[in-house]
Amino acid sequence: MTPAPSRRRNAAPPREDVLAAAMETIAERGLDGLTMAGLGREVGMSSGHLLYYFRTKDELLLRTLEWSEGRLGAERGALLSREGPVRQRLDAYVDLYVPDGPRDPHWTLWLEVWNRSQNADDDARARQAAIEGAWHRDLVALLAEGVSHGEFRPVDPSRFATRLRALLDGFSVHVAVGIPGTGREQVLSHVAEFVTETLLAR
Repeated sequence: MTPAPSRRRNAAPPREDVLAAAMETIAERGLDGLTMAGLGREVGMSSGHLLYYFRTKDELLLRTLEWSEGRLGAERGALLSREGPVRQRLDAYVDLYVPDGPRDPHWTLWLEVWNRSQNADDDARARQAAIEGAWHRDLVALLAEGVSHGEFRPVDPSRFATRLRALLDGFSVHVAVGIPGTGREQVLSHVAEFVTETLLAR
């Protein structure tokens, strides 16, 4: 039986490998260190090949964000499906949402995609909205569960989720860019206090 031919040295790597390499580059060197030529060297492809697959750097960044969000979405789903008080799962959601610290690679990528969205086409905007929507729907479901179980006050889950995520986004940007006085632990404490004061049933 003739053995299967090995993959040619210049064959394109799996797309996930490219996106993982892009995320690793952002983590190690920041967005300024992510170039098509440099990424091509990391994965054994020419910058021309990368442009063939992704067309533009904006598309590469958005695809990388979608890939990263897919992994976070799976982690979020596992956290939210745990047994136990809804407040504990809400705290886990917040913990996953807030950046690890300045230059958190996922949030660095998010900030850049947001910045570039001013000139994005309708398809790119819809894809960004889909990512945001997943976080929102999970939070709404969690809040609705807490209200139905009597753990939370009878708030409108969607309206409260919108306001809570606005708070999380504002604090998260401060953590990601390293604004003094808004470290991760401080932010988690502020959000926990806000939830206790506004959401917990008395």
